[in-house]
This record gives sequence, C-alpha cells and structure tokens, in this order.
Amino acid sequence: MPLTWTDDIHRIDWEELARLYRLAPLGDKPPEVLRTVFGNSRFRFFVFDEAGRLVAAGRALADGADCSYICDVAVLPGHQGTGLGREMVSRLVEVSRGHRKIILYSVPGKEGFYRKLGFRRLLTGMAIFADEATAIARGHLEAD
Repeated sequence: MPLTWTDDIHRIDWEELARLYRLAPLGDKPPEVLRTVFGNSRFRFFVFDEAGRLVAAGRALADGADCSYICDVAVLPGHQGTGLGREMVSRLVEVSRGHRKIILYSVPGKEGFYRKLGFRRLLTGMAIFADEATAIARGHLEAD
C-alpha cells in the first residue's frame, strides 16, 4: 500500500490527528494543542494512506545548532509493526543531523525500540510535569 509523506501542516485535519494520538495510544491531545505544538516544531512529518487517511505523525523541536528533541511519534495501530514508526524516527533523526544532540522522549516500555535506532539512555534527564501524579503512574517520572 503506497503511503504519502508530507510536512505541510496546512493539509492536516487537527481532529483526525487528535484521533490518531488517542488510538496510537499516546493520550488525549486536543486539536488546538496539536496545531500549536506542530506549528511551533522545526521538523514534522505526516503520513497518509492511499485513501487519504492520516496513519502516522511525528515532530522535532530544534534550535538549528545545539539540540533537536524528537517527540509525539504516533502510528495508527493497523500500521504498527510495519516499519512505519522506524521510518518516522529515522526521517526525524536525518533532518536533525548537524545538531550537537538529538533527544527523544519515549513512552515507557518502548526504550528497546529506540535503542535499536541508535538512542541511548540519558543519565541526567530531569523533568517537571504539569500533572506529576499521572506522570509517575505512567512510568515517566520516579516517585520520591
């Protein structure tokens, strides 16, 4: 099945993208939030199937020299396991080349997948979450 890749945010139905994130599952991300974060990202890719349905998305926040941060990589369940997620991350890494560091935020349990793509565990990563209790429950943060 042929897939079409684009970085054009003007082609995106933000409700459809929000649905993709729920199904992937990466949580509930409101359409208006997705419009903001993808609009503010230096790099982004969207993938459509032959029927024009959005089946994958991903983005990277980058400053052009020092740091590129890959996040929000989502693949529709019916397309998971096909190499599409690997291709998404590989493309985001490629457009991020030239930055001194490329950082990736992972869903707990997916670290092995990203390790195969060249990522290594950060020993000094720290975070502040708006909803700390949920982040601890989902395995993103250590409990004190």
